[in-house]
Amino acid sequence: MAIEPSSVDWVAARRASYLLRQTFRYEYPEPIRDLSHRLVVIPPERFGDQRRLWHDVSVGLDGARVESRSDRFGNMIIEVFAPRVADAIEFVAEVSVERQAAQPNRLPDGWLADGYLLEPSALTHADERINRAADDLAQAADWGLPLADRINDWVYQSMTYRYGVTGVRTTAAEALGLGAGVCQDYAHVMLAVCRACALPSRYVSGHLLGQGGTHAWVEVVLPARDGSGEAIAHAFDPTHASRGGLGYVTVAIGGDYSDVAPTSGTYLSGARGRLTATKRVSLLEVG
Repeated sequence: MAIEPSSVDWVAARRASYLLRQTFRYEYPEPIRDLSHRLVVIPPERFGDQRRLWHDVSVGLDGARVESRSDRFGNMIIEVFAPRVADAIEFVAEVSVERQAAQPNRLPDGWLADGYLLEPSALTHADERINRAADDLAQAADWGLPLADRINDWVYQSMTYRYGVTGVRTTAAEALGLGAGVCQDYAHVMLAVCRACALPSRYVSGHLLGQGGTHAWVEVVLPARDGSGEAIAHAFDPTHASRGGLGYVTVAIGGDYSDVAPTSGTYLSGARGRLTATKRVSLLEVG
């Protein structure tokens, strides 16, 4: 039986397990051909203190071929291919994960070899306003966690959560210009400022307990202070001005949203599909 999250003392909690179930149903007004679909909905086997216990992905279409692979970020990619879809196709993903609060998310030596942590991506290029903010923030706080904390708070204060004013192609500069957006926009703005301040950072896609849709936040990656050459990824959620916690379930990481879009694909037809999605995250155990 699921546990009501509001009944949990999250400050004292050291361990939590979750069951996640998502569905994506696409309906088409006429048959489509040569479907090639991509799902990024299953967390990797290990991610910091998070462990995947089991998972299942089913496709409601006879004759569909399902393959899985890892991408350059270590994300689990599910690919579905179908020669023909008459009118609808549904994907169902279920996964059970466990988190242990005491374990930091350590990255091995060589963690900066892939430059995406510092390089602006298509959705996180800094404009004049972002660069100006980065300069001001860098002067107000020491490089590292103090600066990341300051940026996290600044993004929260600079934006208003508003659904429907941005889209998946909205850049950080555009969202900041609007002063509004959703979690992915908050994350993009924080990434743009962090990278302008030379703070290595990455986009995180996942789920926040109690939230309806998928959620996005940021990890700032800083050298471990033990001489190992390793790094520690520190979670920041600018949408809520928080530092993450056990209520967050990570699914994938990347340079920005385009690397981790939960569902995307192509097909041959002039028809436009209609997507209906559902999600449920249940808290099964906490201790």
